[in-house]
Amino acid sequence: MNRPSKILVIEDEKDISRVLKDYITISGYEVLVAENGQDGLNFIDILSPDFIILDIMLPDVDGIELCRQIRETCDTPILILSARGSDTDKVLGLGFGADDYMTKPFSLSELVARINAHLRRGSMENKPKQDELLQFGSLIIDKKAYKVTIEGQEISLSAKEFELLYYLSKHKNQVFSKSQLLDAVWGYETLGDESTITVYIRRLREKLEPDPSNPMYIKTVWGVGYKFSSD
Repeated sequence: MNRPSKILVIEDEKDISRVLKDYITISGYEVLVAENGQDGLNFIDILSPDFIILDIMLPDVDGIELCRQIRETCDTPILILSARGSDTDKVLGLGFGADDYMTKPFSLSELVARINAHLRRGSMENKPKQDELLQFGSLIIDKKAYKVTIEGQEISLSAKEFELLYYLSKHKNQVFSKSQLLDAVWGYETLGDESTITVYIRRLREKLEPDPSNPMYIKTVWGVGYKFSSD
C-alpha cells in the first residue's frame, strides 16, 4: 500500500496552519507543520516532504530567502503563500525557485487542486522515459538529464524552467497561449495565474538569449502567446 504524500506547511499563524492541516489531511495527505523557517529546514532534512507550502512572512526569516535556501539542497515543489499581492513578491518568489504562488485569502479547494497537479506531474516525470535530445544550433536540450547547454556551456535552470523550455522547443514554431502553457507544464489551467508564465518566460530569456530584449529562441506572438523558434 502506497504511503500518503507528505506536505510540509511552514506557517507561523496557528489558525491558518490548523485549517491547512485539517483540510489537506482530509484530502488524503500526511501534513507536517513548522512554525518558523529553521524548523522547516530541519523537517526537510529529516522527513523529506513531497511538497512544501511556504508562508512568505515568518518570524525568523523572510520566506523568499528561505525559499532560496531550500532550493540549494532540494527540488521539492514549493508553493508560496503571501498576504501581499504585489507582482514584485511573485517575481522574487518564482525567481528564487518557487513553483507556484497564491495570495491570502485563498480557496482551500484550489490549494489542494494545485498540490494534486504538482504531485501528479512529478509522478509522471519520475517514470522511465526514452532518451530525448533536442538540438537547435549550439543549443542542446537533454530531456533525460534535465540539462541545457549553449556552445558547450551548461545553463542552470530550475525544473519548471526546463519543462517550459522543453515543451516549447518540442513543439517548435507552434504558438501557445499562457493558459495552454499552464495546463501543459503546471497541470492546471483555470486555477492558474497567467502572470506565472510571464515571469518564467522572462527568466528563460535572461538565461538563454544573447539579447533578452530581442529574443531569437522564445518569441512573443502579440495577442496570442509564445512560440519557440530557432530560425
